[in-house]
Amino acid sequence: MHELPDGIDGLLAIMARLRDPERGCPWDVKQTFATIAPYTVEEAYEVADAIDRHDLAELRDELGDLLLQVVFHARMAQEQGAFAFADVVAAINDKMVRRHPHVFAGASVEDAEAQTAAWEAQKRQERAARGEVDESALAGIARGLPEWQRAVKLQKRAASVGFDWPGIDPVLAKLHEEIDEVRAEFTAVANGEPDAHARLEEEIGDLLFVAANVARHGKVDVGAALRRANLKFERRFRAMEALAAAERGGLSGLSLDEQDAYWERVKRDE
Repeated sequence: MHELPDGIDGLLAIMARLRDPERGCPWDVKQTFATIAPYTVEEAYEVADAIDRHDLAELRDELGDLLLQVVFHARMAQEQGAFAFADVVAAINDKMVRRHPHVFAGASVEDAEAQTAAWEAQKRQERAARGEVDESALAGIARGLPEWQRAVKLQKRAASVGFDWPGIDPVLAKLHEEIDEVRAEFTAVANGEPDAHARLEEEIGDLLFVAANVARHGKVDVGAALRRANLKFERRFRAMEALAAAERGGLSGLSLDEQDAYWERVKRDE
């Protein structure tokens, strides 16, 4: 095995070798942007998970995995003559300097909120320079985002032009209203009403959209909150399983009341 360069040059060389049609890895060679994209999203979530767990050693490794995704996409683009990794770096360097004139060009902003507004204004100018004609406040929000994240971005953009609830109370009132509408559609489904299930799906979507708005008004990241809820449920359920296995041979076969009693024990013990 010949010696590879250090640092990022070494990683680029590794990817070039993996993608070599004659000497590379068959799996890596056959990949495309479309087949690699799900791995890119997965690695981003694993970075977030390491951050949630305050595991810096794991974060280092997951950031490496995420960097590999960038290198992978850049290598495939280079093979097509579109751009290379150096072009990716140059583009983000230019964008960060351009979008931070208060740091690099002597401009000034009052606070983080004003900077966010300036950032969005700069993005609109960039879209206009590219010839994009969509002048909506919602222009440029990617459709490939996780839907909860896209919901929050849509809400933030609408709020940037004043279309927003004035406080949390009307948002919570709207949340209760949506819950009532979901309950009504469950009844309609049970009664066999035509199109009731489609209406139920729509109402659940409205409920989730408003729930995301509640999080936004509370300055809570929806993804982080849901990840914590998932981790808490998993931790408690596994503890339930352990208790039930030790005392009753497992959860399976126990009544819901008996299982719920284990759940309450686990909550008290935390």
